[in-house]
Amino acid sequence: MSADAKRHRKQKLCPFNNIVPQCTKDKKASPLGVCSLYVEGAATPTIICPIRFREGAKDEWHILREAANFFFPAGTRWMPLGEVRLHNKSGISAGNIDMVLVALDANDQIVKFGALEIQSVYISGNVREPFEAYMKRPAVGAAFDWKGHAKYPVPDYLSSTRKRLMPQLLSKGEILQAWNAKQGIVVVEGFYETVPDFKEVSERDAEVVWLICSLDFDSSENRYHLILKKRVYTRFKEMLTEFAKSEAGDEKEFIESLQKKLEREKKKKDKASKSSASRLHARISVVKRERGSSKKS
Repeated sequence: MSADAKRHRKQKLCPFNNIVPQCTKDKKASPLGVCSLYVEGAATPTIICPIRFREGAKDEWHILREAANFFFPAGTRWMPLGEVRLHNKSGISAGNIDMVLVALDANDQIVKFGALEIQSVYISGNVREPFEAYMKRPAVGAAFDWKGHAKYPVPDYLSSTRKRLMPQLLSKGEILQAWNAKQGIVVVEGFYETVPDFKEVSERDAEVVWLICSLDFDSSENRYHLILKKRVYTRFKEMLTEFAKSEAGDEKEFIESLQKKLEREKKKKDKASKSSASRLHARISVVKRERGSSKKS
């Protein structure tokens, strides 16, 4: 392990341009210092923290340059603005845009802008437990093994798409589209493979670019670097239409699941009814005994 890596671990630093020097993932006081997760059988780790996509010089991350090449003509002077709040016509917040790239004229006035959505992968399971176990004996390195434990962490690409990215595109993307602002979406390769198929177009005709990244291992440095695997261009409405589609499954299986749920509900009601009748019978018995005792006295 390099001296730089040890320093980052000891001081809980983030090497990928977080808004503060330290890692703030999950908890500021006790950050979860995991920005990528390796799954057995995968070619490379998958990114589970959006900050990991910020690799590169400050305000000149690799993904920013790629987005700017799509948003603006060559030679445009631009700068990034992070976490920009977006409101709809009624003044209601539609959420924050991860990064807005603004094109500037000679007087530093904004003449054009583009919006960048950065989407890491949700995790199913627990990451903190293996992380804390590893940090107690970090010298084990890559030989650390957490298999067999409960809540073993795995990427949840479906939730990442349906619960996070799709709502973001609906709430913010529609507004940006109405303003004719170009949009960029940054994801890892494994994430993109789970996205619904949509029509690709040429860069000239595109309104949206997908910047599909991966982590590439550099053996000379013994570390991974963020690389752009490919760019995919599309149009916003056509893309959203494909995202909204949901192919119907087997109706018979659905009815069978309903039947099972119905049977469970009936058993619960029968059990509750018997329990209620038993309590009522017990109360009646108590009342009868009390009345009998009263008559004797």
